[in-house]
Amino acid sequence: MKKFIYLDNAATTNVAPEVFDKMLPWFVENYGNPSSIYSVGRDAKKAIENSRRQVAGAINCKPNEIYFTGSGTEADNWAVKGCALANSEKGRHIITTNIEHHAVMDTAHYLEKNGFDVTYVPVEENGIVKAEKVLAAVRDNTVLVSVMMANNEIGTIQPIKAIAEGLKGKKVLFHTDAVQAIGAIPVDVQELGVDLLTLSAHKFHGPKGTGVLFIKRGTKIDNLLHGGGQERTRRASTENTAGIVGLGTAIEKAVNEMPVGIKRIKSIRDEAVQRIMEEIPHVRYNGDAKNRLPGNANFAFRFIEGEGLLLMLDLNGIAASSGSACTSGSLDPSHVLLAIGLPHEIAHGSLRLSFGSESKIEDIDYVVDTLKKVVSRLREMSPLYEDYIKSKPSEV
Repeated sequence: MKKFIYLDNAATTNVAPEVFDKMLPWFVENYGNPSSIYSVGRDAKKAIENSRRQVAGAINCKPNEIYFTGSGTEADNWAVKGCALANSEKGRHIITTNIEHHAVMDTAHYLEKNGFDVTYVPVEENGIVKAEKVLAAVRDNTVLVSVMMANNEIGTIQPIKAIAEGLKGKKVLFHTDAVQAIGAIPVDVQELGVDLLTLSAHKFHGPKGTGVLFIKRGTKIDNLLHGGGQERTRRASTENTAGIVGLGTAIEKAVNEMPVGIKRIKSIRDEAVQRIMEEIPHVRYNGDAKNRLPGNANFAFRFIEGEGLLLMLDLNGIAASSGSACTSGSLDPSHVLLAIGLPHEIAHGSLRLSFGSESKIEDIDYVVDTLKKVVSRLREMSPLYEDYIKSKPSEV
């Protein structure tokens, strides 16, 4: 049997068996519409409300502040568009950072085309935005600040609590995209002080196609979807009962297992990082060395293209990701890597390894040894590396 090592947990995770078992009856047996008044409909409604309580318990809020969505992307769109439109009489200025997920970044671009002004606060070289820079961008007409809790590419954890504290009294709503953070680090909306928070089930062993937007009570926000009375009239669409049940089960499981899981995953990640940095030359470790998600490791390898790297790793049974053209659908390298100061030619050689609950320390030898061979092979085919050897042979 061909060896397979999955190191792309930041992209998605498998559905945990116990999560799948909880979901299964809601596809075939208990298929009633949650809005119906007969028993199978009422049963579905009860299951959804139980999941709502599970999510609320996981992030420390009230169940009636939890709204189920079709994805993290939908929740981000709802947060940004909904707050911007609902509060446009106060002003049309939004603040975010230059490393946000495209669900926020592209939504901000859309609003710019429709008369809003957006400030993109730059992060530092380590991939962390300074709270004081975000706060300095606030104007009298600012209605929303949106800063992700943890970056999906380089794993850096942002100073959400400090930003929230600085916004107190300014009558500016604060949203954080916590899609990468849930299940990886503690997330408590009361402690953070945010008004809105996004999460997505498939990042913590729940099903794809189910997300959540936490909306603090009293937050002024427009609806994104119209057409029904679901989610207390705020999000029209027949509820995905099975997906919501899976999300509730998965988040409860993830939070319960997190204290042990963080330590184990971080030790595996650190072993891989140490060996890669010691055994492969001309490599940069992207993002802050310490203030990052426990499972995230992002590298830039000079003289190679990320697409070729991923394809050759895949041929050797290793699934990973890159910020290069093959994953972005663009000829441009990752906007995150450019934002932290990498030149195009180095940013194109990026590799993200994201470890998860099923990662094993015994796989690191194979991963690093394979990566060494693949990088060496790709550099042998690189005219840039050949030129480098000729110019600086003593450093090779």
